[in-house]
Amino acid sequence: MKKILVTGALGQIGSELVPQLRELYGADQVIATDIRRLENRVVNSGPFEILDVTNGKALLDIAKEHRVDTIIHLACLLSAKAEDNPLMAWNINMNGTLHALEAARELNTKFFTPSSIGAFGPTTPADQTPQDTIQRPTTMYGVNKVSGELLCDYYYTKFGVDTRSVRFPGLISYETLPGGGTTDYAVDIYYKAIEEGTYTSYINKGTYMDMMYMPDAIEAIIQLMEADPEKLIHRNAFNVTAMSVEPEDFAKAIQKHIPSFTLQYDVDPVRQAIADSWPNSIDATAAKFEWGFEAKYDLEKMTADMLEKLKAKQLVHASQK
Repeated sequence: MKKILVTGALGQIGSELVPQLRELYGADQVIATDIRRLENRVVNSGPFEILDVTNGKALLDIAKEHRVDTIIHLACLLSAKAEDNPLMAWNINMNGTLHALEAARELNTKFFTPSSIGAFGPTTPADQTPQDTIQRPTTMYGVNKVSGELLCDYYYTKFGVDTRSVRFPGLISYETLPGGGTTDYAVDIYYKAIEEGTYTSYINKGTYMDMMYMPDAIEAIIQLMEADPEKLIHRNAFNVTAMSVEPEDFAKAIQKHIPSFTLQYDVDPVRQAIADSWPNSIDATAAKFEWGFEAKYDLEKMTADMLEKLKAKQLVHASQK
């Protein structure tokens, strides 16, 4: 990768990926785009363009203007929001992906877009879900992700576009607030632990889902995009994970640092149904074998870092008032 276009750059992944890419490849070599502008380090640290990914011509024009050799397509409506507005989700998630793939085809660029554990469904083996298995999701988000995987495979086999992807589990970050995903409770619980000392979970006790700390997710994207294409068998998309956890696991990990922390439940039936349709744990053997994936953060290490970083942010915000 030498010159990189990132769509959805102000979202959860992009907010941390763009600064890391700029540090590695140079600030001017990473063009961040999003449908809105915020005054933050993504916008202020390098090239930034307003882009609605449902406008294919605008996406292609920006990619052409900056002569990019890599497109990282992150723009997406997440699982819970997608269920609230499935037609909007189809338009953003599918047409946006198709437009980004078309730009990659026309300009002969490398291409990455994340898939998700949402691509699996209730008939998928729930424990140690294999890399290659049945995918019959019951959510619009899941349908979008499976379709995106197939589209990326199609553009690779039909047009030779160097497409690559991972199936991310729930991603946990101290940089951005929850953005409408089913696994967002695993982010919000840390914010509430710092701010209020208690959390009410909309996901029920005993509901296991795979999770990953954002630094591992960022490293996985960069590592996969730099991997030797001759060694990639699956491409779209690799299972990746760091931990399989349920809400009580987070509470116990937090209580080691904040003993008074308490956890209650008020289950949201919509998001619970989505969670119940996803695997309890997934097998990341293919990613480890084909390009050396290895997560560095487990629950304990992630919890210590999350709480430290959030306390530091809290102090900064307090000093600015």
